[in-house]
Amino acid sequence: MAGSPRRTAGRRLQLPLLCLLLQGATAILFAVFVRYNHETDAALWHWRNHSNADNEFYFRYPSFQDVHTMIFVGFGFLMVFLQRYGFSSVGFTFLLAAFALQWSTLVQGFFHSFHGGHIHVGVESMINADFCAGAVLISFGAILGKTGPAQLLLMALLEVVLFGLNEFVLLSLLGVKDAGGSMTIHTFGAYFGLVLSRVLYRPQLEKSKHRQGSVYHSDLFAMIGTIFLWIFWPSFNSAPTTLGDGQHRTALNTYYSLTASTLSTFALSALVGRDGRLDMVHVQNAALAGGVVVGTSAEMMLTPFGALVAGFLAGTVSTLGYKFFTPILESKLKVQDTCGVHNLHGMPGVLGALLGVLVAGLATHEAYGDGLESVFPLLAKGQRSATSQAMHQLFGLFVTLIFASVGGSLGGLLLRLPFLDSPPDSQCYEDQIYWEVPGEHEDLAQGPLRAEEPETRA
Repeated sequence: MAGSPRRTAGRRLQLPLLCLLLQGATAILFAVFVRYNHETDAALWHWRNHSNADNEFYFRYPSFQDVHTMIFVGFGFLMVFLQRYGFSSVGFTFLLAAFALQWSTLVQGFFHSFHGGHIHVGVESMINADFCAGAVLISFGAILGKTGPAQLLLMALLEVVLFGLNEFVLLSLLGVKDAGGSMTIHTFGAYFGLVLSRVLYRPQLEKSKHRQGSVYHSDLFAMIGTIFLWIFWPSFNSAPTTLGDGQHRTALNTYYSLTASTLSTFALSALVGRDGRLDMVHVQNAALAGGVVVGTSAEMMLTPFGALVAGFLAGTVSTLGYKFFTPILESKLKVQDTCGVHNLHGMPGVLGALLGVLVAGLATHEAYGDGLESVFPLLAKGQRSATSQAMHQLFGLFVTLIFASVGGSLGGLLLRLPFLDSPPDSQCYEDQIYWEVPGEHEDLAQGPLRAEEPETRA
């Protein structure tokens, strides 16, 4: 049974009412504020007498498709490793992303494309909204299995606003470069989720210990998410960059960084593993750290060699984090990080931000030539030195950590409101609380009977 009649009644009403309320409010705001931009509006586009082939759609939409696939397939399946939480991992990813795309269109629009009393949207708006959804899903990974869908929607409602504000401060006010989002997406999403998890700490979570691990087929499905993310990550980092050499260079640097992080992951996993055996948790996650670590610097003149070094270092740090730091995080700091987002997004994100500081500090007119204008416009105009740009990059990292920490604290207090439907300690990581699961009849408090003990993420 899924709970008391009062809890069941609350669950029946909370999610529908919240979904309808949020969708209704968003629709009204769209009606009032959102309009097509000049690349999309029929009258404006044809009035300017452009060729159809000039439309930005044909240059940006392929990258958008890749990013969109990462959000819904990559992130969704990466989190299905929990043996009895597959429906929720994929389903709540679907729900959160769908809401975040609408809400972030409004929030980011007010900050970046609001003029004439309206928000003007196009294919670039879709890419930016997906980036914001990615940050929300990273935070979701830290509290996976311990929250209900109504709580998750409220988390997204708050986080999208803070994401948009942090992004505006970094990109527009400080002039920070962060095309692939090492700071704005990965660092922000990870530490927002980790602080949130700390506020929501459950000292009795061992009551669900038997459901916290993976089984053979759940890890296999999670690898689907890993492969999708790995393949499309060059598009993720390069999607918002300047068309031409900047986008080309970003994809290339990400491509090589991912290959290096994969090799370092396999090397370190076997080195620290029991009897020299590989750990699927490491492969599913740390192999992707190469995409995170070059998010800030990939559009810069990092060089292919630099991309390989950065990727190898990120894979090493991430693998060692899963092996040694995750248990400390929970036992000493009381942070229950279900998906290990600190190892995949947090530490590599910070490392990527510091790499951006280094590469920005080394930027010269000789290295970039006329391309300096597209990467570092303030340097090209003589308004900022390379050292000053590096310091702004570093300050951007601290600003992000502050926004994430304060936001995660506020989010935790919001999600702890007593009327919100949260699964009890003994029923965390369990699909059957929120989903109709075919063929499942056992008592939730007991969990399934299995022939072997499942592997755990810690």
